[in-house]
Amino acid sequence: EQGYETGEHAPGLKLGGCGAYKAAHHIIKTHAKVWHSYNTTWRSEQQGMVGISLTSAWGEPVDPHNQTDQEAAERYIQFHLGWFANPIYRGDYPEVMKNYVGRKSAQQGLGTSRLPTFSVQEKAYIKGTSDFLGIGHFTTRYVLHKSFPFLQVSSYHTDQDLAELVDPKWPSPGPKWLYSVPWGFRRLLNFIKTQYGNPLIYVTENGAAEKVQCTQLCDEWRIEYLKGYINEVLKALNDGVNVKGYTAWSLLDKFEWNKGFSERFGFYHIDFKNKNKPRYPKASADYYKKIISANGFPNPREVMA
Repeated sequence: EQGYETGEHAPGLKLGGCGAYKAAHHIIKTHAKVWHSYNTTWRSEQQGMVGISLTSAWGEPVDPHNQTDQEAAERYIQFHLGWFANPIYRGDYPEVMKNYVGRKSAQQGLGTSRLPTFSVQEKAYIKGTSDFLGIGHFTTRYVLHKSFPFLQVSSYHTDQDLAELVDPKWPSPGPKWLYSVPWGFRRLLNFIKTQYGNPLIYVTENGAAEKVQCTQLCDEWRIEYLKGYINEVLKALNDGVNVKGYTAWSLLDKFEWNKGFSERFGFYHIDFKNKNKPRYPKASADYYKKIISANGFPNPREVMA
């Protein structure tokens, strides 16, 4: 969406209403081709795995007892995670995406939907092309229904007919889009379990950036974020979700899309102004090291000898 519709990211194209859908369509077909290529040529010899990594927030209905809010939250997930996961695990785009984009395309007087279609052969070729599902997850939104009036200029955003809200009480450790809502992670992982047949999951990204440069490297809020989110992954494991691995985002401060070096997600602070780019561990590095060595949360009562 940001590369082919809003133009915020490279390649900076503003192809309103159709660019993101076309780009995604190519990505899904290309992914399937790569999976089949590996499957037929190298799998027998290497015994490797090929998957896809998808990033998605969780959408929670504002009022869980209100059907329109429930449907809006479901739509939110389908337009984000389901957009890519549904073709790969179930053989086609989510029905709600096809319905909403199709209807809005017809209202614009277009002969076909702005959401491309897969042929019968393509659906069969794409379905099942993932040995594991990689999940990047950072935050959650409350979701409610919001009708966007008929627009000549449509967009991926307005196609969804929903509004996203946040709770002002949620901690906001870093960039303005990232709120710490650990319980959303467990719900997302359980959604994947029920929706896609409990696939093998690797958490490929999960972490928080900092608003201000922490010169003392005392990122207690990152420790709290990690503690909360990793704990929810543990709960999801107890729910029977097939999570095989977890990767925090990220080891080092680095280049973050159009934010450059200003958003620091790392366990290690990098002095970018120094030509040698020295690295300094933040408090979270030590905390995460303890989690890894304990393969779980360290016992606060345990006395280190």
